[in-house]
Parts: sequence; structure tokens; C-alpha cells
Amino acid sequence: MLSALLFESGQFLQFSRQVPESFEHAIHFELPNGVKVDITAPGIIEFTPSTPWDKNIVLSCGVHGNETAPIEICDEFVQGLITGNIVPAQRVMFLFANLPSMDIAERFVEENMNRLFSGAHSQGPGLINSERVRAKQLEQAVERFFLSSPEKTARLHYDLHTAIRASKNDKFAVYPFLHGKPHNKEQLAFLSACGVNTILLSESPTTTFSYYSTHQFNAHGFTVELGKVKPFGENNMADFSAVIQSLKALITEKMPTFPEFSAEKTELFRVNQVINKQHDDFKLHFDDETPNFTDFKQGDVLASESGKEYLCEQDGEAIVFPNANVALGQRALLTVVPTQL
Repeated sequence: MLSALLFESGQFLQFSRQVPESFEHAIHFELPNGVKVDITAPGIIEFTPSTPWDKNIVLSCGVHGNETAPIEICDEFVQGLITGNIVPAQRVMFLFANLPSMDIAERFVEENMNRLFSGAHSQGPGLINSERVRAKQLEQAVERFFLSSPEKTARLHYDLHTAIRASKNDKFAVYPFLHGKPHNKEQLAFLSACGVNTILLSESPTTTFSYYSTHQFNAHGFTVELGKVKPFGENNMADFSAVIQSLKALITEKMPTFPEFSAEKTELFRVNQVINKQHDDFKLHFDDETPNFTDFKQGDVLASESGKEYLCEQDGEAIVFPNANVALGQRALLTVVPTQL
């Protein structure tokens, strides 16, 4: 029986990748420690503790299949939870998002999944590829998870990534647009405990996974970038010790405590320009090895395409997520400037 095999090995991700048909129908079972396990699809698994909880935690990874460190971190957590070596005090769901792209060690198979949430999967030509179908399935999983829990329990979603290129700020997070609601300092303190001391405040709606949870379900959501893309097995897990310890405390403790938010220890940026690629000749005017958060001087040319140049608007404006190889109409570059709460 599959549940017995899972209990012995904890290899949920391996089974999801190698025999996804095993999870075509939902599987529900209870561990010896009383924790309930619900598997609703390949790569989608949730754990409900045997005692009352006050947090509903979503940890997603692999929205881009080559961003391996978060996948390995979540895989270790799931193995520990299934085998009973980790006992949750909070309800938690793990989403291993883009399984086929993991198998080919690419960012995606046909389309960037992190541009397909908040219903974008069904716009235009609709559900025309596996990434769009999966994005809709992931939305439904988050909706079911958040709405099936007591109303007063907190909703948290950390969408874990690694960046395409190196960063002057190795670990950073994007705080989705809140439509006028205040930023939560307790969440910023938790991210700081994870070693994430650089926060980028988004100032417009997006089609990212974390914005979906934040906007649709009033969750505390973040896109969390944990260093640079590396192949499976080449991540130094010691680099993520603070992230792992803090997430484990969040999952396993009734009332985890983290240091208070410190403005002095946190670098805050706001988005200044969103530069989308409109023509095939779009190019960036800096080296491919230029790290995220490299700043430029006012008037510097950052990118260009037919009939248009994109300039640095002020001294100290920095680049984030530059990628000239995106599809037409998609974001090729963000620029950010320092800000305060």
C-alpha cells in the first residue's frame, strides 16, 4: 500500500516525480503520532496536527524547476513529517509546484508558471499547457487549504525560490502589493530570523503565487529568494541553516518566538520601474554576471529595444530580476530604490 511505503521512506517528492499516477486520486491517512496526512495530487501534501493549531502555513517551492535549494529543504521537511521525526504543532501544506520542469532541470517547460496565478492561467488562449493547468490546480489547493480551517487562524504563504543570478543581498524577499493595508512587522521579523534582511515592497498587482494568496485570502505571503540557482545536490545546506531552523520552529512550536523587527538591520526597497520586454531585440546594457541590487547613476542606460531606451531615473536606483530571455510582454527587469515603512 502506498501509504505504508510513504511512511517507511518519506519519499513523497520522489514518488510524485517518478510515479505521479499514484496520486491521481486523493489519499488520506493518519500517522502513529495522530497527525493526519492528506495528499490531493502529485506534489501536494498537507499535515494536520492532532492538537488545535493557530497557523495555516503554505510552503511552496519548485514554481521554477531548476531552483533546487527550496525543493531540497521542503523535501527534507516532508520526509521528517511523514516518518514522525518532525511533529507539527501547526497545519502545514507543501506544494512542489512544477514537477516536469524539475525533471529537465529547467526554469519551466513551456511557460513561466509564476506569471500564471490570480487567474492568468485561463486568460488569453486559456489552459493550453501543463504549467497553466498546474497553476490552476495549485490555486485550488491553496483555496481549499485556507478556507477549510477555522476563521481566526492565521494564513501564511512563503513561496520559496532561488534567483537566476547572484545577488549583492544573498537572500531577499518580495512583499506583495497590499492595496493600502499595512506591512506586518512580525512577518518581517520572522524573515530576518530566516536570514532574509532585504525586503522589496511591491507597489502593484502581479500574477505571482505569493500575491495570489495575499490578495485572495488575506494571507501573509512572500516570494522568498534564497541565493542563486544550482543543480540538485550542489547546494551547501549550511547556507540555509537559519531558514531551516526558523521554518522548523514555525511548524513545530505552538508559540515560536523570534527577535523583534529592527529597521536598522533590514534593507527596504520599493519598486521604481517595471520594464517589460516588447520587442525581440530587447537587450540589457550590463553584464550577465551583474548581481541583483547593483545600483546605477541617473541617466545610465539599463536596457533598450526598438525605438526605446530605459534609463536609470535617479542615483542609487538598483536592478533586480534582470532577464532578457522572457516572452514578449513579460517583465524583463525591475528597478528598486531604498525606502522605509
